[in-house]
Amino acid sequence: MRLLLIEDDESLCLSLGYQLQQDGFQLDICNDGEEGLLWARQQAHDLIILDRMLPKKDGMALLRQLRREEIQTPVIFLTALGQVSDKTQGLDAGADDYLVKPFAYDELLARVRCVLRRPSAIVGERLLRYGDVTYDPDSLTLRCGEAATVLSKRLGNLLELFLRNPGQTLPRQTILLRVWGMETEVEDGNLDNYTYFLRRSLRKAGSGLCLTTVRGIGYRLEAKKG
Repeated sequence: MRLLLIEDDESLCLSLGYQLQQDGFQLDICNDGEEGLLWARQQAHDLIILDRMLPKKDGMALLRQLRREEIQTPVIFLTALGQVSDKTQGLDAGADDYLVKPFAYDELLARVRCVLRRPSAIVGERLLRYGDVTYDPDSLTLRCGEAATVLSKRLGNLLELFLRNPGQTLPRQTILLRVWGMETEVEDGNLDNYTYFLRRSLRKAGSGLCLTTVRGIGYRLEAKKG
């Protein structure tokens, strides 16, 4: 799981960053709201931990901007503003949870796990379903009707990303971040190769899903109309 921490307290970032990475999370950190908005717009993270009082663009304005742009990445507010009115404003603005400073790391970790467990509009259980396909991330098995095929780990991660964002155009950089990671050096052509393999796997399974190239931007998985 990849988290985005938007927090201007650098010492807190160092401490949280170390602890979250020790607990198995990948983490990106930025220290002001404008940079945080740019990161969040990439939709490359499973969850955002967001300070409410930030330089350049405050956390509330950042969150409202994301929700206006229909970016639904889960957000946990992390803030010193602890009045009931502060909490209700944050939750009404689109936050998924609200934790007041000072806090215990174990409580933050529990809240992160809780938010990540919540079902999205696509996932009613561990299996992912869209159009005529079902995909099991645990066994890497793609099913369409009676047909089944087992994917490689990388190809399965690519399919999972598209199934979690059906009908959405995903920028190439977002796909590379989510599937290959920040630290991995990967040639841009590798993505084109893997989308070719994914199209071939969908056809082999007899699926009617289309993996469409959006020129100059990225790719979109969509069901055929009619």
